[in-house]
Amino acid sequence: MGKPAVSIALSAAERRQLESLARAHKTGQAMARRARIVLAAAAGRENKVICAEVGADANTVGKWRRRFAAHRLDGLLDEPRPGTPRRIGDDEIADTIRRTLEMPPAGATHWSLRSMAKAVGYAPSTIHRIWRAFGLQPHRSETFKLSNDPLFVEKVRDIIGLYMSPPERALVLCVDEKSQIQALDRTQPLLPMRPGQAERRTHDDTRHGTTSLFAALDVATGAVIGRCYPKHRSSEFRKFLD
Repeated sequence: MGKPAVSIALSAAERRQLESLARAHKTGQAMARRARIVLAAAAGRENKVICAEVGADANTVGKWRRRFAAHRLDGLLDEPRPGTPRRIGDDEIADTIRRTLEMPPAGATHWSLRSMAKAVGYAPSTIHRIWRAFGLQPHRSETFKLSNDPLFVEKVRDIIGLYMSPPERALVLCVDEKSQIQALDRTQPLLPMRPGQAERRTHDDTRHGTTSLFAALDVATGAVIGRCYPKHRSSEFRKFLD
């Protein structure tokens, strides 16, 4: 028989704060799990039951149970680690996170390591550690809807199969529309990035008309000449040549 688990009794204020930490979207996953461990312990559950509920091992559950019993809410915070003290404080880190989530860079849709490092004056490796600690990946986005085309699977199989295993001595060309450029908008608003969650968007879109792009390469200078017209007709093409 091992030692009996430490009993936990919560005040009303502690319970409210723990429940807020356990369900808040912006809470780190580690802190949220610690709050769930304490709430389960206060409900009288045994450690092995808590392990199954929160997906942690017995040592982790016992550790945070004891830490809370000894230091209350302060006991759920990480202890200072040995080594060189941090040169960047919590306020500076919080400012970097807010910039990443709420302030897109000028002339771009997402921050890169180098653009963020230049904006805040840190090394790119420092920005990488901050983003990794908070689960931020500005370069990634996810789609959360699949095509509703009833023949979607068959079409994918045919197209991918053509590229993966083309007919003998065949030439496979991929052609995507003509010179029209579509003005598209997503059918649903983008779901923004947050710690541990990439930006999400729908795969389908709403069309707002088209414009036609005529382009040519000046082989003498290497300059690219481009003009947009509302329609794609011979009259527009002659006008572009002129």
